[in-house]
Amino acid sequence: MTYIDGCVLAVPTANKEAYRKMASDASAVFVRHGALAFLEGWGEDVPQGKVNCLNSAVLKKQDETVMFSWIVWRDRAARDAGNSAVMADPDLGGAGMEKPFDGSRMIYGGFEHLLGDAMTAPGVFDATVMPVPAARKVEYKAAAEKMAALFIEHGAVSVVDSWGDDVPEGKVNSFHTAILRKPDEAVVLSWIGWKDAAAQAAGWEKIMADPRMAEFSPANVGTQMGRMIFGSFKPIVVA
Repeated sequence: MTYIDGCVLAVPTANKEAYRKMASDASAVFVRHGALAFLEGWGEDVPQGKVNCLNSAVLKKQDETVMFSWIVWRDRAARDAGNSAVMADPDLGGAGMEKPFDGSRMIYGGFEHLLGDAMTAPGVFDATVMPVPAARKVEYKAAAEKMAALFIEHGAVSVVDSWGDDVPEGKVNSFHTAILRKPDEAVVLSWIGWKDAAAQAAGWEKIMADPRMAEFSPANVGTQMGRMIFGSFKPIVVA
């Protein structure tokens, strides 16, 4: 399986075009150094949570929009080498480049690709980050495969699950703080891709009415669903 870098950040809504251009330019650099796919998703529906949420994960301000993005690599070695090369590439703009967002609140990490087609670029997607007991990885993958098949049956074009492998602790925030992770838990990053918003709405209606959802729920393998964070996004950069 491939390897996935996941990222969540907040961008001033007024800077959408400036961010899109920066990300588009950056995608060419990542692809040059081995990335197989690069996607930036702009928040369309990111709900506020009672306990935690994607908004609190990146300390979102009122005038900002949450982004959910990923980069796909051949494997962990290609990812490590690629990121090192990208950071040294002058076309990225260098460490002093002015960015249209606050990079100190960006959260990121490397994830082992568990299942699904990570190369398909959806028209819109639902993204989640959740805590799963680290000791139940095999059980989680088996449940996730069954749930993915259910989503595909109801119109999803892709369902991807990935398991935290290289997820750093942040000085300000991180994937760990985002889901209030406990020491015996892993960070799981996932997304469900749809052709468009109409397919997404129709698919979710069918999913929520399907009794098999209860059978395949991640909660059955110890996932603390109350700390799962999620939102809906539309790609603005695909490479």
